[in-house]
Amino acid sequence: MSEYHVPVLLEEALEGLAIRPDGTYVDCTFGGGGHSRAILERLGAKGRLIAFDQDEDAARNVPPDERVIFVPQNFRHLARFLRLHGVPEVDGILADLGVSSHQFDEEDRGFSTRSAGDLDMRMDQRQTLTAAQILEQYGEAELHKLFERYGEVTNARTLARKIVEVRKVMPLATIPGFMQAVQGVVKGNPKKYFAQVFQALRIEVNDELGALKVLLEQVPGALVEKGRVAIITFHSLEDRLVKQFFKSGTWEEQEEDTNPYGRQKTASPLEVITRKPVLPSEEEYKRNPRSRSAKLRVAAKK
Repeated sequence: MSEYHVPVLLEEALEGLAIRPDGTYVDCTFGGGGHSRAILERLGAKGRLIAFDQDEDAARNVPPDERVIFVPQNFRHLARFLRLHGVPEVDGILADLGVSSHQFDEEDRGFSTRSAGDLDMRMDQRQTLTAAQILEQYGEAELHKLFERYGEVTNARTLARKIVEVRKVMPLATIPGFMQAVQGVVKGNPKKYFAQVFQALRIEVNDELGALKVLLEQVPGALVEKGRVAIITFHSLEDRLVKQFFKSGTWEEQEEDTNPYGRQKTASPLEVITRKPVLPSEEEYKRNPRSRSAKLRVAAKK
């Protein structure tokens, strides 16, 4: 497990979940199983863990434990598979939204700027859309919007225009080929620039923000009263979604705030436990630099 992925904010997440030995918990992003194993250590014989992961590599890490149900699907299907397994409500839900170290380190997955492989970036190898296809098929306006919204790339319009120009004369299929082809429009620190570009492509390939919104909408109905949800995010786009939903229970907060008729906002079904996000300690950051941007937020069902 440690070679696959080092779990981030482990103790903080477990504390946030307030685990009961006989409870039922969901790990939405099983990965290397680090968070799941720690949950299992706190569960008794009657406790249960339901683990989701769309990456087929993660299935190899599932422990031989009768208390574990592994679901090889995206967590956007949470409610559906809880029903299929006869679990109407659970005591806690955990989601670590970061890309695993394993995925970054596997060159053929195409997640890392250091890779010499193809521009793939699929979390679920069963889906067809890849990063290379986005670069080849999306129009200039679509690419501009993608890089600006999901990567906060400063010159997103210029980058989009460059991609459209380059792909007329050469394919943009590999990571080194793509980075070399757009080198002339890179602004600022190249490492940071391409990290933002790759983040945008990865989010689009896997519909990460869409899946997160679908998950959050299902959380209140999936939790028992006082049950808890703990979500670890790694960039501001995710964190804003989690913060807003925990606070208001809706995506329409702004519209309701400005309603001229003074319509009352619907009360959130969740109570925020962490008023401010929990960050990794200095010790954890030194031990695992990839934890640097992690933020944990916890809420409980009212």
